[in-house]
Amino acid sequence: MERRFVVKTSFEERFPVKYTCDGENISPELSWSGAPKCKSFALVVEDPDAPSGTFIHWVLYNIPATVNSLPPKLAKRETLEGYGSQGVNDFGETGYDGPCPPRGHGDHRYYFRLYALSEQTSFAPRLTAKQLKEKIAPLILATAEFMAKYARK
Repeated sequence: MERRFVVKTSFEERFPVKYTCDGENISPELSWSGAPKCKSFALVVEDPDAPSGTFIHWVLYNIPATVNSLPPKLAKRETLEGYGSQGVNDFGETGYDGPCPPRGHGDHRYYFRLYALSEQTSFAPRLTAKQLKEKIAPLILATAEFMAKYARK
């Protein structure tokens, strides 16, 4: 049975505008605790409420097991020294792109899912969320999840 641990960010429940397409569109600070002993982490941020189906906002992996937080405003580069590799989001970009739901569409939920993995991974940059999830499926020891909402008027 998969264990759970805790991931959190500097805000609760609702995204501050600066982390969205209406603001600076920078990645938020994240931290986690209670993870089991593992060899690496992987992160996927997704919006299941997008009109076209689940929309991926961030794919980050090869995160060293010694890391238990991410600073805000991570660069949109394929490789982040000390933090791992970034995949391609559904905007077609590398790195984080924040919430940007259609105007008047109401609240969308954004799930930050962090996976503790049994192996130290060294996957190539620019994986999609689907590719990453297929690769890590047999390696998942535990998951952590944080959800926040955002709506554009």
